[in-house]
Amino acid sequence: MQITHPVRAYRSWRLALCTAGCLLSAAAVLAADRGKLSDAQLTYQRDRTACINEQSGQDRATCLREASAALQEAKRGGLNDDKARFEQNRLLRCDSQPLADRADCVRRMNGEGSTSGSVEGGGILRELVTPVSPLQRN
Repeated sequence: MQITHPVRAYRSWRLALCTAGCLLSAAAVLAADRGKLSDAQLTYQRDRTACINEQSGQDRATCLREASAALQEAKRGGLNDDKARFEQNRLLRCDSQPLADRADCVRRMNGEGSTSGSVEGGGILRELVTPVSPLQRN
């Protein structure tokens, strides 16, 4: 019968647990990457279908080239769909407005008022009508 030193047994268990933790972490990272890739593939398929059905507002060749480029960039991890960043950029548009108009700009960007037009058509027009009494004009 062989007697194992308690410190060595502890180190062996610690090493085994550490190795198992690393393997589980690596598996989780790979699964997350596969999820992102499948999302990118789904987006590519939707974009490609829109291109083929001429629903994108671009000619077919350009549309397919753009869809393919977006897929490649997603595979490299270069596309970021961070909603907080999108929100920040949406409101940054109002910073270039005069101080007196910024509050109304933020209201328009938050969905108040009416919206017309499209990106494909050359732009989106957001309109908010705010009644002003004659006393406020001065």
